[in-house]
Amino acid sequence: QVQLVESGGGLVQPGGSLRLSCAASRSIFSIAAMGWYRQAPGKERELVAIITSGGSANSADSVKGRFTISRDNAKNTLYLQMNSLKPEDTAVYYCNAVLIPGGHYWGQGTQVTVSS
Repeated sequence: QVQLVESGGGLVQPGGSLRLSCAASRSIFSIAAMGWYRQAPGKERELVAIITSGGSANSADSVKGRFTISRDNAKNTLYLQMNSLKPEDTAVYYCNAVLIPGGHYWGQGTQVTVSS
């Protein structure tokens, strides 16, 4: 099992930047994959970016070139650097960890609001 705690959300103007952090309660070195998802009001939760234990990363087309996912195994922390933010990026952002075996684990979410 693992507990995940997100931080770093907030209100930012369009074109601004934020860095989200996800602190894990245990070593993330062997966690198969970790990712960021988001859910906007009235919409389904969607994958934003994912990174494997080997460091391979992928992201949704809507954020490519603007968002970067990374993991610091020494700090047991997952990050999402978000640049050139747009109003349509407004959502609750969730951290996810996939344990094999064990399944999916989620954080409580952090609100990101992009507005002038």
